[in-house]
Amino acid sequence: MAKKSSYLGSEQHSRIEIIPMIDVMMFLLVFFVMIMLEMIQGAGITLDLPQSSTQDRIESVTLNIGVSADGGLYVDGAQMDDAQLAARLAEMQQTGKLDVVIAGDRGSQYESIVHAMDLVRGAGISAIGLATQK
Repeated sequence: MAKKSSYLGSEQHSRIEIIPMIDVMMFLLVFFVMIMLEMIQGAGITLDLPQSSTQDRIESVTLNIGVSADGGLYVDGAQMDDAQLAARLAEMQQTGKLDVVIAGDRGSQYESIVHAMDLVRGAGISAIGLATQK
């Protein structure tokens, strides 16, 4: 370690300040975590949700079901048919309370949304929400 001598004769040791580096690293960590959270939410299918002026946020959502404009059902970005979705819902229902949000594309038919709701209710789940934009 290099020593610096001052005018009065006392010696000072030069050192590397680590506190600013820790601050920068913490900032980078928070930045990347926030970016990854945004990327994880957008990893599914792209839906054009209808708008609503009165909406409430559901905090305990455990399963999102997407209904595309052509009536396809999607869970976690993977397309499922009725039997696969019913089996997945029954499996998740056994683990405890399950809240489901159905996100229907703006161009999807009302019948497709009702069909998805019937599948969810058929699995014994009554907590169903509909996703909208503000």
